[in-house]
Amino acid sequence: MVRSRPIIARRDDRCAAWRCRAALVLAAAVGFGPAGALDEVPFVTTPQPVATAMLRLAAVRPEDTVLDLGSGDGRIVIAAAAQFGARGLGVELSPELVQRSRDDAARAGVAERAQFRVQDLFETDLSVATVITMYLLPEVNLQLRPKLLALAPGTRIVSHDWDLGDWHPDRSIVVEAPDELMGLHKHSLLRLWIVPARLAGQWCAGEHALQLQQTFQMLSGHWLHGASRWPINSRIEGAVARH
Repeated sequence: MVRSRPIIARRDDRCAAWRCRAALVLAAAVGFGPAGALDEVPFVTTPQPVATAMLRLAAVRPEDTVLDLGSGDGRIVIAAAAQFGARGLGVELSPELVQRSRDDAARAGVAERAQFRVQDLFETDLSVATVITMYLLPEVNLQLRPKLLALAPGTRIVSHDWDLGDWHPDRSIVVEAPDELMGLHKHSLLRLWIVPARLAGQWCAGEHALQLQQTFQMLSGHWLHGASRWPINSRIEGAVARH
């Protein structure tokens, strides 16, 4: 079973499709992938070991709901159900791939826990998930970033290869991927983000006060007590700030 991943999020968006094609031409020019594949491969495949590593990086548990954005042939959602006992939902624009995913889920005996919809990822309610997985281009990631940051603190997000701009990941790992079709180096970079608690503002308790500014999971500010001020620089991990 080969998992396919849509290169672009909206097939009816001609500008996005053109930018995607231009990006692949540039990638081929610098040796990232074969130029001849541009017309023949509208999807990028993800090896099964990489898909499983994404779920491990997110520390998926049976109580989790995994949402795969652009779910291709559904292998992440199926693996989440079959290997980790979680529930999962895959959204994908291709009806053929959605049907294939449903068939594979049924064969794996996890159809009840692994669901698939023909749906635009930008129209998907992300709040249903405790874990979100994605393999999308950087510009699509950036379009999604405001919605991702608005999710419940502690929600885990794992991206294959692409980042979220200046929102730096909480953890990154490299996974060997000998079956990877794109690129000269047969490995994949996986990134994990944990949606941070929203702590910016002024917090008061009796004679004590906190003045906090927040940039993603980083906090800065001051602890105030009377005329005394102590600087604060902390990193938020989930709902916990570490000094």
